[in-house]
Amino acid sequence: MTTNAVDTSEPIRVLVVDDQELFRRGLTMLLSSEEGIEVVGEAGDGVEGTTLAESIAPDVVLLDVRMPKRSGIEACLAIKERVPSAKIIMLTVSDEEADLYEAVKSGAAGYLLKDSSIEEVAQAVRVVSEGQSLISPSMAVKLIDEFKQMSRPEKSQVPGLRLTERELEVLRLVATGMNNREIAKQLVISENTVKNHVRNILEKLQLHSRMEAVMYAVKEKLLDLP
Repeated sequence: MTTNAVDTSEPIRVLVVDDQELFRRGLTMLLSSEEGIEVVGEAGDGVEGTTLAESIAPDVVLLDVRMPKRSGIEACLAIKERVPSAKIIMLTVSDEEADLYEAVKSGAAGYLLKDSSIEEVAQAVRVVSEGQSLISPSMAVKLIDEFKQMSRPEKSQVPGLRLTERELEVLRLVATGMNNREIAKQLVISENTVKNHVRNILEKLQLHSRMEAVMYAVKEKLLDLP
């Protein structure tokens, strides 16, 4: 069975969408100097970004949250619908929990603040291109706090019971922020086996990303949180 991993022999094709031209051009220049990353397009608003994404089908799209014509959240939804293979990273000054939550629901695989270093942005591009998720540590704490407050809905059957013990174990480790390699080492299994478990978890729970899986794990009280 094929996976969603990007062929590492080819550069990761990136589209940068931000209405601040100076920031956009600077980010493009810096990312272009990173090994294995190629910036294939720039756009200054959400509508232009969506259209460009559809025409060039990038591997990764960097989106600002607040933009004219179409917000980053709306653009994220539109791009995921038109180019399902594209991985979205929200790169923004907004540290609002509501924006983070909406970004995750819209299919974003990453959420970084604009005070991140270029090394952090480049690493996020590489991580999400491999099908993983990455959010700024400060935002990760807010995400966990947000879902710790949610009450567990009444259900006749707990969806988590559809998962095997091993899948629940993998889900718990995903929710702690571990990547596939770290999970494989922790459980003494191969990285491909971890990828298969993660794919099965997402399919069984009808989720679309690792971040949604984290939200699910917290909401369903599958983690031992204080």
